[in-house]
Amino acid sequence: MNFPPLTRASLIRRYKRFLADVLLPGEDTPVCVHCPNTGAMSGCQTAESVVWLSYHDSLKRKLAWTWELVETETGLACIHSSRANDVVEEALRLGYFPSLFPTGAELRREVKIAEGSRADFFIQADVGLYIEVKSVTLHCGDGAGAFPDAVSARATKHLGELQAAIARGHRAALFFAVLHSGITRVAPAEDIDPTYAAALQQAMASGVEVYTLLNDITVDGIYPVSVHRWDTR
Repeated sequence: MNFPPLTRASLIRRYKRFLADVLLPGEDTPVCVHCPNTGAMSGCQTAESVVWLSYHDSLKRKLAWTWELVETETGLACIHSSRANDVVEEALRLGYFPSLFPTGAELRREVKIAEGSRADFFIQADVGLYIEVKSVTLHCGDGAGAFPDAVSARATKHLGELQAAIARGHRAALFFAVLHSGITRVAPAEDIDPTYAAALQQAMASGVEVYTLLNDITVDGIYPVSVHRWDTR
């Protein structure tokens, strides 16, 4: 997945969840940019960090700049959470998950999985496979990453929807897409959201397949590197 050309800037602050103020090169006046992330972004919003922005010249947008990357003390992280879906789709189409996405299967985005809720992907093959994607940027030291970075009732609800899909006769999978160059493995953040951690164990016991997708993260783009399937034991 390639980025559009990115511009380097310095972070002043993130606020109101979806907004951030930055200083562009050679400028003294802060610019407000879009922050496309609903999480706590722990370790990814330190003032004066180097950030990388994409520019969008559209009259339909209120903010021309979007925050894409941040240089942290432990590596380069992509805080644009929907990029996780882009890189997962690329990995699927490149053959990183042959058991999930066989040749000739149809891949669709944003497919209804429950009333008022959509799965990130649906693969039309055999009994059908629903996929939920979560981006991981919480670095816990020594290559460890965790999800979620804040209590997330929504993420827990998604696990229940995947289990319900299995009960209806489908397959279901959860992908943790690592968007931090310093993370080499992922675990549930039990200390942050024990309810989610317990729900994840229950989901796996019910047949939800869980995968970690490691990626090469650069200012040019995010590229799939390797896949690890979680042990259900």
